[in-house]
Amino acid sequence: MTNMMDGEPNLSTVERGAYMLAGLGLAAAAAKPRPNPLLNILALAGGSYLAWRGYVGNCPVKAALMGSDAQDRIAHHG
Repeated sequence: MTNMMDGEPNLSTVERGAYMLAGLGLAAAAAKPRPNPLLNILALAGGSYLAWRGYVGNCPVKAALMGSDAQDRIAHHG
């Protein structure tokens, strides 16, 4: 069984860049003062997670949606 956090990369270079850009943007939005500090914490946590997923190149949501058969086809066809 593969670890959901550190599996084989399943994101393309463009997808990785998009994840990192969106994550860093969301984390930067956490710097704006808000009446509810919980929103800042959630934005920082969510943005950090997205940026990390982009850096690692693995998205467990995409893996779950594509299934293991799709990953095998990608690996065998280059």
